[in-house]
Amino acid sequence: MPIPYWRLSSFYWFYFAALGAFIPYWGLYLKNAGFDTVQIGQLSALLVGCKIIAPNSLGWIADHTGKSLPIIRLASFLATLGFCGFLYAHSYNEYVWVTLAFSFFWSAALPQFEAATLAHLKAEALRYSQIRLWGSVGFIVAVLGVGRLLDWQPLTVLPGIIIALLLGIGLAALSVPEARANDQDHQPHKLWHIVKRPEVMAFFAVCTLLQIAHSPYYVFYSIVLKQHHYSVTLIGGLWALGVVAEIVLFIFMRRLLARVSLRALLLTSICAGVVRWLLIAYLADSTAWLVAAQLLHAMTFGGAHIASIHLVHRYFGSQHQGKGQALYNSFSAGLGGMVGSYASGYYFDLIGATGIYTASALCCALALLLTYSWIGRESGN
Repeated sequence: MPIPYWRLSSFYWFYFAALGAFIPYWGLYLKNAGFDTVQIGQLSALLVGCKIIAPNSLGWIADHTGKSLPIIRLASFLATLGFCGFLYAHSYNEYVWVTLAFSFFWSAALPQFEAATLAHLKAEALRYSQIRLWGSVGFIVAVLGVGRLLDWQPLTVLPGIIIALLLGIGLAALSVPEARANDQDHQPHKLWHIVKRPEVMAFFAVCTLLQIAHSPYYVFYSIVLKQHHYSVTLIGGLWALGVVAEIVLFIFMRRLLARVSLRALLLTSICAGVVRWLLIAYLADSTAWLVAAQLLHAMTFGGAHIASIHLVHRYFGSQHQGKGQALYNSFSAGLGGMVGSYASGYYFDLIGATGIYTASALCCALALLLTYSWIGRESGN
């Protein structure tokens, strides 16, 4: 069966285009709606907190039935329907319930699609980055386009844009065929036997710490730059620059992985995280240093994500791949995102952006120690 390259890529394009319209500007939208930093942090924590439960529930069903695409399609369309609730929500409690409904289905779709993509690639797993890079392209198009639009349109147009992109995700999922199961891959271990391995436990701890470190960036980066009097267009440009750097890395990732180990890639990415968060913490007044920090996004997100996806693929095999990707998503974007979003919202007014991003650098330093001590040390993979 040939790899449906463009159909797989179109899903990533729409998914991350929706993310590009959402992440940089949703904090500004919530602030414009009258919510304070604590409430914004709480809503962001709820948004990612659903990733602890939803992906694992649907991941078990997908692996048990061997049919992930119907689950992805249903989750995508229900996420679109759930997000429509923001058009009618006004109070904080209404935003809470709409956030929970939307996020449950939104968070369930991507981990299963990652597993479906790897199932299509089979022995050509190193081509994953060539498909995933189209998600980064979609992110750039959205973040630049929406940023430019919001310079002359009110923030109230944002939900409509996101709804249109969410609908595109569901339509893209309809075009993707189900991958044939790999009958030659018989997984001899039960899921728990894999998860309890010290290297796997350390890996999930590292993923959680890295997402905690990224959370202040996702929730408050645009707000911080606005406080430093950057225009919305420039804010969008800085977001896009980080993703351009990520795309360049994705283009060369297949050749890079043929030369360096996943352990080396992950260690380098975490080191870049320490530097990046310190630059934002102490040099946000300098556009030049912010540009340097955004270029490091290629490693802090792109490099770490590619290394993590391949490690999950290696640890869990084909029979547990849906559950493995769901667990990765739950520990990183779920648990890490929830803790990081809530903590950054709670402490933002107390210790300021400098304190928050310094804490992000410290989380990366701890992740670096765990990675160096446990991940890929014996096999060098």
